[in-house]
Amino acid sequence: MMRRIAVMTSGGDAPGMNPAIRAVIRTATSHGVEAFGIRQAYAGLLAGDFERMTNRDVSGIIERGGTILQTARNLDFKTEQGQKRGFRRLNEHGIEGLVVIGGDGSLRGAQALHNLGFPVIGVPGSIDNDIWGTNMSIGVDTALNTILDAIDKLRDTASSHECCFLLEVMGRNCGYLATMGGILGGAEFIVIPEYPTKLEDIGEALEAAYMKGKSHAMGLIAEGATPKVHEVAEYLGSHAIGFEVRVTVLGHVVRGGSPSAFDRLLATRMGVSAVERLLAGESGVMVGLHGREIGTVPIEDAISKQREVSKEYIDMAEVLSK
Repeated sequence: MMRRIAVMTSGGDAPGMNPAIRAVIRTATSHGVEAFGIRQAYAGLLAGDFERMTNRDVSGIIERGGTILQTARNLDFKTEQGQKRGFRRLNEHGIEGLVVIGGDGSLRGAQALHNLGFPVIGVPGSIDNDIWGTNMSIGVDTALNTILDAIDKLRDTASSHECCFLLEVMGRNCGYLATMGGILGGAEFIVIPEYPTKLEDIGEALEAAYMKGKSHAMGLIAEGATPKVHEVAEYLGSHAIGFEVRVTVLGHVVRGGSPSAFDRLLATRMGVSAVERLLAGESGVMVGLHGREIGTVPIEDAISKQREVSKEYIDMAEVLSK
């Protein structure tokens, strides 16, 4: 039976990380296991920034966005020497198991520790929903609701001024947020990294919308898509499509905010499951949402594949935009 475990949040922050931390600490405590938080991810691990945490320390954080443990990028841990030093730090503090909450890079670090023989369980936290092995990652639902709130507000102005808003949302390699935001927000077109779009096709779609008598239009563009939002704006601005074109970049606003009910529940279920599996002797796996249940996949599988936007959603967005 483990006597002491730790938890860290790594990579980009996501709404729901705090509920996950809370679930890990309180589940460990309920089993009579001491729980520690590692501040600033792998940088804090190498620096030995460990803090003993009790149920009281995680009281009142379930509704908070971001992560109370903070997060930081660290190049040293990508090296074999850094990974061994991290292993040593865990042993120095008497830590017998670790829960890592984060995205692809975070899970790669977790796999490295597992390969060295240290017990680790991964928890997927990424607003992009690009982690293979789970239907949804922590933070996706809240981020999507933030985008939809922005779309609804922008539409008021768009219809008042008969203009087209180009809304850039986060998504460097994955267009899930742009796709779902476009479908649920009634956009005329979406542009995502997985499916490059021609400027001419965008222009034709908006001109057709104008000729049909639409009072406004909306386009969702992921930050990593081709073409970029400024390229789309320049093209549309130089062609007579009828609508005035305006650009809004949501940026890191999408990462923040109080986690939704769905994200609080998902994060809590994943945090509880991570601890229970760690105490049961499992290691090298990531918990994930499989249908309605919390299951696991090997971390090695999760980091070797990428969850892509379903072509079904792309086709659906095209049909509904007419």
